[in-house]
Amino acid sequence: MRKTLVLIFGGHSSEHEVSINSAKNIHKAIDTDLFDVVLAGISKQGTWYSLSTEQLLKVTSINDNDFSKEQCISLVSYLSKPTLIFLESNQHKKIDCAFPIVHGTNGEDGALQGLLKMLNIPFVGCDVLSSAVCMDKEFMKVVLTQAGIPNSKYIVVNKSDKYSYENIKNKLGSPFFIKPANTGSSVGVHKVKSESDFPEKIKDSFLYDHKVIAEEFIQGQELECSVKGLNSQAQASLAGELIVKHEFYSYEAKYLDANGAEIVIPAQISETSMQKVREMAVKAYKALSCDGLARVDFFLKPNGELVVNEINTLPGFTKISMYPKMWEATGTDYKTLITELVQFAFDKFDKEASKKKDYL
Repeated sequence: MRKTLVLIFGGHSSEHEVSINSAKNIHKAIDTDLFDVVLAGISKQGTWYSLSTEQLLKVTSINDNDFSKEQCISLVSYLSKPTLIFLESNQHKKIDCAFPIVHGTNGEDGALQGLLKMLNIPFVGCDVLSSAVCMDKEFMKVVLTQAGIPNSKYIVVNKSDKYSYENIKNKLGSPFFIKPANTGSSVGVHKVKSESDFPEKIKDSFLYDHKVIAEEFIQGQELECSVKGLNSQAQASLAGELIVKHEFYSYEAKYLDANGAEIVIPAQISETSMQKVREMAVKAYKALSCDGLARVDFFLKPNGELVVNEINTLPGFTKISMYPKMWEATGTDYKTLITELVQFAFDKFDKEASKKKDYL
């Protein structure tokens, strides 16, 4: 019997368009022998709409003035059952599982996960706590450090703090990076090389968050590793390497310049280093209480030292994104991967339901 899956995408973060692109790819590849798919697009203004397949294929962004009130929907718990309601017609549709692919603020920071949890809906991906901690780069680093996992030196800079280029340079060296604590896709991230370009770049970073992370520059290979599965049974893919043609892996290099980076999968590293990457990716995943999926990003220094850069609990999910491509190189194709991730959602939900029964 097919399950009804609601694919949630869009949102009002700076990664709105990236999310829609991920949703298009997932929808095209999903196994329709197993799942009926309902498309729930969140506008930049925060309104939820039901989209047809044709609308999803055409749309590049979702705005309130492009959709009718008849398409407005809401997720609720109706008679203890996860339900999608069309607000104008009061039509009800039972939902078995959610696949949230809303990147960025309110999508991968625990907010959407909290909503789905309150509505008792099984959902793909990490839970509230791990989503929130991994989204905030400061707290992610605190957990990694506590777990004995190497990560870069950093300073937290709040908008109200007294800070200067010299102060940061003295602690981290030059050049260094500045990045908003709670964004993804390299939005608001800058490489600072001199005092003259510091004020403008940190001002831009503060447009996206009240808190900015200043981070040391690490010379080395940029590696990524995909992880999937429930926390205690996590598995890591073969690692991939990013050979960046820009000064760093910026938003432009990721999404605007077709030649911005070369992706090499599997990464051209020694077997020893590959094994170390996979082991450390699983260790980080477990330390941060991740479930379902995450991508762990690394720097491999010339001396062989491995440093975790960050962990993305809702990585880009187009067919050419690193997360699915690394699994493809490891032996799991895109369509099968989607099915596995949905099954992990049901497994996690059943496991939590069983725990609740034990408490009662």
